[in-house]
Order: sequence, then C-alpha cells, then structure tokens
Amino acid sequence: MNFENIYLGIAPINWTNDDMPELGAENTFEQCISEMALAGFTGCEVGNKFPRDIAVLKKALALRGLQICNQWNSYELTTQSLEDNKKSFTALLDFLEAMDAKVIGGGETGNSCQGKKEVPVFEGKGMLHTADEWKRFTYGLNELGKIACDRGMKLAFHHHMGTCIQSVAETERMLDATQPENVYLNYDCGHFYFAGEDPVAALEKFLPRTAHIHLKDIRPRILQQVKEDRMSFLDAVRAGVFTVPGDRDGCINFEALFDIIKKSGYKGWMVVEAEQDPAKANPLEYALIARNFIKDKTGL
Repeated sequence: MNFENIYLGIAPINWTNDDMPELGAENTFEQCISEMALAGFTGCEVGNKFPRDIAVLKKALALRGLQICNQWNSYELTTQSLEDNKKSFTALLDFLEAMDAKVIGGGETGNSCQGKKEVPVFEGKGMLHTADEWKRFTYGLNELGKIACDRGMKLAFHHHMGTCIQSVAETERMLDATQPENVYLNYDCGHFYFAGEDPVAALEKFLPRTAHIHLKDIRPRILQQVKEDRMSFLDAVRAGVFTVPGDRDGCINFEALFDIIKKSGYKGWMVVEAEQDPAKANPLEYALIARNFIKDKTGL
C-alpha cells in the first residue's frame, strides 16, 4: 500500500483560534486560506471566520484549489436532549454536505472542561460516572451517526483533553458501545499523547475504525509545565503545548505513525491541526514546516 488514497489538509485553528478568538484576531479568512494553499495543502476544516454562504465559500476555496473536509461539531449529549443535539447536528450536516465534505467531526463539550480557563485540564475532565450515563451518551451518539450514515457521511468522533472521551480506554468503550457503520473515530496523536497514552499503539488499535486523522505534536517541556502549574486546556494552548509535525520541539514518532497508515487500507484525510498563538508561531511558517516534513516522510 501507499498514500495514494490519502489527502492532506490543514485546520484554520492554526491561524485563528475558535475557543480564544483573540488569538489570531488579526488574521483574515482570505489570508488564512491563501497561506494554506501557498504551503501546499489541498483541504481544510472550517474556522470561525469562514463565510457561511455556500456560494461565496466555494468560490473562495476553488480559487485556491482547496476543499472542506470536516468541521468540529460540539456534541452536548451529556447535558442536552437528543432532539436538541439532532437539530444542531443536522444543521451542520446540511452545510457540510453542501460543501461536498464526507466527515463531520467534533467531541463531547457538554460536561467538558476544555473551554474553562479556571479549571486545570488534568483535574476537571468530563466524566461518565454510571452505566446509565454511558448508555445515554453512546445511544445518542449512535443515533446521530445513523443520520450521517443515511446521508452518505461519517460521524468521526474526536477524543479530546478535558472531555469524557480522553483516554484509550474511554475511546475503546465508546466505540464498542456504538455501531461501526455509524460512529467512527477522529484520531488525534497529540491529544492521545497529552492524555498520557502511546499514540502509536492507539493508532494501531483504532485505525480500522478511523475516518479522519489529526496530526499534531507535543512540546514535552510545556506539557510538564502544564502539569506542574495546574494549567487549564486553554492556558496550555497559549503556552504552546501543541506544535506541528516536523517541529524539533516535538516528541511524537511520526515515522511510526506514517508506517502504520501506509500499510493500512486507510482512505481519507490527514489534517495538520496544531493550535498555537499565531503571534508566537507564524501560521504560514509552521504550515510550511509541517508540509515539508510530511512530504519528506511520505512523499505526499
């Protein structure tokens, strides 16, 4: 096998942060997508500055040879009714389908601490405490996945720091309790490493159920500081806990990850998604670092 069925994208969160819009507030939508294309990417996810008018967005992307491959969906199955979740989920599906995307991503934010600046990320993570809570969550996720499946799309759930699906064990339990044709994984090597897991072993375990891949690296020195200073997830991002593949400050074994992907039957997108403060990490510079590194290691 090779990488012929894999496409390479990048997330706009590297230019403007969705959870902290002040990070990269100076970067326009046009600058973001132009620099994505300049760096050599062919796809992207959707950011908070992207126009919602389908025709306007399609034209802007087509001029630069880009396409939408995914967007984050904030699931609130732990705090809101399934019907309310269906409404927001279906509205985003409508938009993504119109943009010719095949994946809808996102993670559970209802009981998460990921957006709470005052809560240490290693102490306030969302939890599913009882069997009934797990059943309600996975039943709802499976029902949403059915909606996506019936429309020829894939729900790719994102395990994420600060949420109830963070560890390998939690991810496995979630996948085991949902139907393979309805719920897939948005694998993220950076979030697994952040959670104390081995991202290589996690990819080997979950790749057959994976519909979307996020590539980001971790700065171990900053991660240690996050633990020692009891930082929130948002403060960890500001401090630079994440970086792109190819950055010498990172520590993840991407060669091993690429080898697993190359030998698999994975078809879909690999997306560079390494939220940083653009004032400290120039988005174009880091996009080029990642693009050149991936080309060197995979030929893509």
